[in-house]
Amino acid sequence: MELRIRGEQAVLAGPGGEHAREVDPRRLAIGADLAQALHEWARVASAVARSDSDADVAGSVVSQRGRQLAARLATVMGTEVRFIDPVTGVETVVEPPPRPDQPARTRTPEEPTPWLTGLTVSAFAAAVVVVAMLALAGTLARETSTLLALIASLVVTGGVAPSLWLGRKVPILRWAVYGAGGGLVLAWIGVLATVF
Repeated sequence: MELRIRGEQAVLAGPGGEHAREVDPRRLAIGADLAQALHEWARVASAVARSDSDADVAGSVVSQRGRQLAARLATVMGTEVRFIDPVTGVETVVEPPPRPDQPARTRTPEEPTPWLTGLTVSAFAAAVVVVAMLALAGTLARETSTLLALIASLVVTGGVAPSLWLGRKVPILRWAVYGAGGGLVLAWIGVLATVF
């Protein structure tokens, strides 16, 4: 958002420089008191620009009040506001303050990835899944039918897949999930070889 004066009115313009669409502050959801304060400030700034007496003192007051209104506007709208000082022509970017319901953005140092331990857990989980799936498919294929072995393998895979999908981003559990997923893929090669 950009705050500037046109004539005796304060106008807000979106991004886009000279081609930006100007909006009357009264049409935005910023509150009647802030919109009125913006227009009063614009009228005073216009009068100060036309007068020659005590322009320095009045100009500094107009500039200070404009920065205050830009800060209020940034707070209400939750976005940065570019304030163009009508007295000096200097452009200032006013950032909105952090909202109390949002935690401050502090960057925490990331922990190192435990590759050795994680890959060991993944390998163990993959081995358990491969052995379990092959034991299930092999036993069912020998004792009943190959079709039942294939159906049981599909049911086990369909039952485990949602849990694996949900656990893929959990910091510690993800290593076991990756191993179990890889184990399922490897086990299916063995299941298909057993069934057909």
